[in-house]
Amino acid sequence: MESENAEQSMLVPEEMYISSGTEIGTQQKRSDMEPFIAKVRTDGLYLIDLKEADRRIREAGKLLARYDPQQVLAVAVRQYAQKPITLLAEVTGIRAMPGRFLPGTLTNPHCNTYTEPDILLLTDPIGDYQALKEAITVGIPVVALCDTNNQTKYIDWVVPVNNKGRKSLALTYWLLAREILKNRGDIKDYDEFEYRVDDFEAEL
Repeated sequence: MESENAEQSMLVPEEMYISSGTEIGTQQKRSDMEPFIAKVRTDGLYLIDLKEADRRIREAGKLLARYDPQQVLAVAVRQYAQKPITLLAEVTGIRAMPGRFLPGTLTNPHCNTYTEPDILLLTDPIGDYQALKEAITVGIPVVALCDTNNQTKYIDWVVPVNNKGRKSLALTYWLLAREILKNRGDIKDYDEFEYRVDDFEAEL
């Protein structure tokens, strides 16, 4: 009964996470990510703990909702994340920088893309390393989607999910958008959220 109640309290049914591949990690495991790993499959793939993923998506939504939307910057070099962060920005009013992150964006006032956000949302600390490095330099907090092969040393809030899969990224950013709006009071319940997960999914 206890596990049934735990599942009911998740943001979406566990099956939805599984079908989108949210739990599928890589064949590499960083010790930083060990607390978020449920098990390893026979083929060597590490699987992410979905209850922990769900909890941390929920908390990330609460955290990001506290900031002025224009002071939140989402970045994604990874192709499958560019549509999701663009729609996340459209839905919540935060700013998105899909594609290549120009050096100096957070550190050089003379850079064309220069901006001073209060918090940074990364899709992958490896692919988005330039943005992470600059966030560390200017001292702003970082929320990041982290897979089993990521280091988390400079990440202030880890969201353990498959940060490479098209469907996983769509679901994660759909949930974040929904949680941000709910925590801000822009929607009273989830039924008011008019977007579908498919809307956030990048084209093949």
